Amino acid sequence: MMQRTLFRRGALLAQKAAVEVSLLPMSAPIQPRLDRAMSSVTIPPPECMLRPLEVPFRYLFGPGPSNVPPRVLAAGGRGIIGHLHPEMYEIMNDIKKGIQYAFQTQNNMTIAMSGSGHAAMECAVFNTVEPGESVLVAVNGIWGERVAEIAERMGANVHIMVKAPGGVFSNGEIEKALAKHKPVLFFLTHGESSAGLAHPVDGIGDLCRKHNTLFLVDTVASLGASPIFMDQQNIDILYTGSQKALNAPPGTAPISFNERACQKMFNRKTKPVSYLFDMAHLSNYWGNDGQPARLYHHTGPVSGFFSLRESLAILAEKGLEESWRHHREVAGYLWKGLEDMGLKLFIQNKDLRLPSVTTIAIPEGYNWREMLQYIMKHHNMEMTGGLGPSTGMVMRVGLMGYNCQKTNADMALAALADALKNCKKSKA
Repeated sequence: MMQRTLFRRGALLAQKAAVEVSLLPMSAPIQPRLDRAMSSVTIPPPECMLRPLEVPFRYLFGPGPSNVPPRVLAAGGRGIIGHLHPEMYEIMNDIKKGIQYAFQTQNNMTIAMSGSGHAAMECAVFNTVEPGESVLVAVNGIWGERVAEIAERMGANVHIMVKAPGGVFSNGEIEKALAKHKPVLFFLTHGESSAGLAHPVDGIGDLCRKHNTLFLVDTVASLGASPIFMDQQNIDILYTGSQKALNAPPGTAPISFNERACQKMFNRKTKPVSYLFDMAHLSNYWGNDGQPARLYHHTGPVSGFFSLRESLAILAEKGLEESWRHHREVAGYLWKGLEDMGLKLFIQNKDLRLPSVTTIAIPEGYNWREMLQYIMKHHNMEMTGGLGPSTGMVMRVGLMGYNCQKTNADMALAALADALKNCKKSKA
């Protein structure tokens, strides 16, 4: 009682002193200083900020992001709640279960990163690799190149296996490299969107266990469109992005670590190089560390999590097997249409083609940039060229998630036919 009385008395005295000071005559040096502060804005409001936001509608038939269904857009437009509210935790719990279904895993250490697929990519490497440790990366497109650079930047001893864009690594080649370099981590892209390749995964997880190596797989472009079984295929770390076959806007990235990965990750000698991506903190934020309370780590993308939760609900309602079948069916329809037009598909083996992103060999005599610009201008449709090592080799058409429809394939085929007819072809 005495402490409370003293506190109140002190607060009243402080208020009284503040009022007395405010009533004092303004001294000469202070007045100009306040005038300067009030008139210190020298940069006027930009004219663009005084106009309403305008966003054109486009058919996003590239490698992602893809168009988002109205149901997911509506979910993302719901009123904000606190990122530490119990209701938000419940939504995060739903997201975790949805990711476990999509990944076909029972891993407890399953979360969604606050960021794009690159956030999950860096989280995987930063948490499981320490400076000086050996990392093996399969490079057959841009994503292997990207992981190799990330690992190199954080001080790993990086070894690469290289093939031309769209090349496939045999299990024998992988085991030989595992035996030679003895890496703590081996990276492979399942859906190499820069080349349109769905790389085989069977048996590689077993090889990694044999050589005491963690198996990291990128499914950003393939999840929901091409089969993947995290637990059955002995994948130690799996991640994806929200903006492709998952139907959600960019900005969240599901990732899962199995017990082998957790043993390595939580028994480090050094802290991960990133605080934001430190799984010691993120595991608590997502309620995965067994602690009774979730502590503040960062402010998660509340609206992004609403959207991701809804997109995972759509996948659960549709069913994984139906989603895989549907993507394959529409992709096959598109492939036949392209071949009927005389275009050549970059990945010749149908079984190795990525259903979500189709790569077309650039037709002889045509400028691929001119074709894509024509399609955007006259059809309001995005298609893209290659990326990284596949630049100048392919054009890419993506029909995934909400966009995976035969009517959209027909539109894409019509746009390509129009570009072939109206774009200049160089003389041989």
